[in-house]
Amino acid sequence: METAEKRQRGRPRAFHGPAEAASVQSLDRALRILAIVADGSGLSLSEIAAQSGLPASTAYRMLTTLENHGMVEFDSSDQLWSIGVETYRMGAAFLRRRKLVDRARIVMQELMEKTGETANLGVAEDDCVVFVSQVETHQAIRAFFRPGTRSSFHASGIGKAVLAHLEPQRVGAVLRRTGLERFTEKTLSDISALARDLVTIRLRGWSVDDEERHPGMRCVAAAIFNEFGEPIGGVSVSGPTVRVTPERLAEIGPLVRDAAAAVTKMIGGLPPPSSPSRAAEPGSLFEIGAARSP
Repeated sequence: METAEKRQRGRPRAFHGPAEAASVQSLDRALRILAIVADGSGLSLSEIAAQSGLPASTAYRMLTTLENHGMVEFDSSDQLWSIGVETYRMGAAFLRRRKLVDRARIVMQELMEKTGETANLGVAEDDCVVFVSQVETHQAIRAFFRPGTRSSFHASGIGKAVLAHLEPQRVGAVLRRTGLERFTEKTLSDISALARDLVTIRLRGWSVDDEERHPGMRCVAAAIFNEFGEPIGGVSVSGPTVRVTPERLAEIGPLVRDAAAAVTKMIGGLPPPSSPSRAAEPGSLFEIGAARSP
C-alpha cells in the first residue's frame, strides 16, 4: 500500500468531523477580502476595510499576506489594491475543467443522436463521481442528472469505468474510504462481485450500471484519461431499461467507448497501455485488503 493513500487526502489524521470543520477565522477573513478585491477595480485600504467589516490594521495584515503569495497586488503610486496574477493562475485550473466540458459537448451530442438516449459527462473526485454536463434525449421518458449530482464509484457506470483503470492500491483506498453502500438489489456491494466486474470493464473498455443505483435505469459508460493515462472521469449513456435493453448493450458499449476516446484525444489525454494479463485475475487487479461493505 502507498502510505500517501492511507492518509485521508485533504484531511489530517486528527480530523473528527463536522465539529472541526468550522472555518478558520483568519482564513475566512482573508478569503472575504480576496473576493472584495476581485470585485473591485483597484480599492483603497479604507474601502476594503469598510466592505469587509474589519479594522484597517487587520485588513492590511491580510492583504500583505495575500500579496506575499501573489494573490493581490499593491500599486504604490495610487495606493490601490488589485487582484494578483496567482489568483488568475489558480482560476485557470477551473478553466481546464471547463475545457473538458466544452470540448466534450459535441461528442455527447453525437452520442445522444446515435443511441437515442441521454449522454452524460462526469468527473472523478476523491470520494465520488460528479456529473458536470448532460445532453438529454428527446424521448418523453429519459434519464436526468442535475449538474453537480454526485454518485458513488461502485454504483455508477462512470465510477466503475474509472475504478477499472486505477492502480490496485488506489482502488483499495477508495473503497475503504467510501464503503460499498447498497442502493438497490442489484448494487455490487460484495467486493468479489465488484472485482469481477472491474476485470470485465477493463478488458472490454466500457462498463454497465444495471439498475445498481436507480431501479429501472441502465447506464453504459467509458473512462476519459488525462495526459498521464490516468482516468479523470467518463462519458455515459443512460436510459430506462425498457429501451436500454441487454440486447442493445453490445451496440451502445463500443459507441460510448469511442466517444470517451474522442474526448480523451480532444483534451490531449492518452489512453493507458493495454495490459490484459494484469487484468486477468480479480486479485491482481486490486489488492483491496480490508475494504468491506459498511
